[in-house]
Amino acid sequence: MAKTNPGNFFEDFEVGAELVHAVPRTITEGEAALYIGLTGSRYPLHCSAEFARSLGHPRETINDMLTFHIVFGKTVNDVSLNAVANLGYAGVRFLAPVYPGDTMRSVSKVIGKKENSNGKTGVVWVKTVGTNQRGEAVLEFYRWVMVHKRDPSTPTGAADRPPMPKEVAPADLVVPANLDLSRYEDWPAGGSAYFEDYERGEKIDHVDGMTIEEAEHAIATRLYQNTAKVHFDAVQTKDTRFGRRLMYGGHVISIARSLSFNGMEKVLGILAWNGGAHANPTFAGDTIYAYSEILDKADIPGRTDCGALRVRLVGLRDVRPTESGFPLKVSKEGRDVYHEDVLLDLDYWLLVPRRNR
Repeated sequence: MAKTNPGNFFEDFEVGAELVHAVPRTITEGEAALYIGLTGSRYPLHCSAEFARSLGHPRETINDMLTFHIVFGKTVNDVSLNAVANLGYAGVRFLAPVYPGDTMRSVSKVIGKKENSNGKTGVVWVKTVGTNQRGEAVLEFYRWVMVHKRDPSTPTGAADRPPMPKEVAPADLVVPANLDLSRYEDWPAGGSAYFEDYERGEKIDHVDGMTIEEAEHAIATRLYQNTAKVHFDAVQTKDTRFGRRLMYGGHVISIARSLSFNGMEKVLGILAWNGGAHANPTFAGDTIYAYSEILDKADIPGRTDCGALRVRLVGLRDVRPTESGFPLKVSKEGRDVYHEDVLLDLDYWLLVPRRNR
């Protein structure tokens, strides 16, 4: 009987199977502080217990992205240990706040698989739900990942590509029931822009950049207990087309999200992701810059004190947005592809207080 887990290869996934992921995780103040140290995040709701209490929370909340990484990290051992790359996300909804002391667990369902034409890999689609110690869902998302086959010489015939949600409708956005903005003050977050001040089509250069070193992204990925080999094993990855370890794409999201504080300081949290793509691989030594494009604005049913901004967050490698003219896609061989400097293209909903509450 084998004692170690080599991870699932493409052939091992069965559509409809439920994957109950091991190792539940209690999130502590230490992890929240380490996350700040690794990303530079400055949102006051995650930094100040007093600010959080003034808005109706029992204490400071865990950063939405840290919650995502912890829930995601639980899935890696069963879903993407043998991944080539994580390809995308859809229908990501943040359903309840998470606080220090809460214990997260994750369960995924395999909803589709399709073998690639090269016969060496295939794409697997899963839906994951993260719950707390009370069994309450705090996060749900779809993702699809390219996974190595165990036996490239034997076709599987798998061609189950499921439809993915195109977006999360405003009516399906969940605002914490205890959120009370009647005592919201200007100064803790800084900045000047409220919901009314953002305009559709506006692009915001977040100005700052952050160079990510090998040790930093490795510590972050270990913090999330993401065990995917492509992020850690230099011996295995030297024979890949990149010849070195890849940075976990989720950490790129965290950095870009932290950089976006400059210009979007009053954002209270992430409500949902409509979709996302890791446009190009990221490596240690890359400097990440970010810009946001306001795609839409929406009222939230039952709330007159806040609104939802639909934002495209773009992460760039080694180039400032205004200097580059905000590159996103270019024409190549008759089709539009991501510019080589684009690392991240994330379409998400953000919760923002209104100036007139």
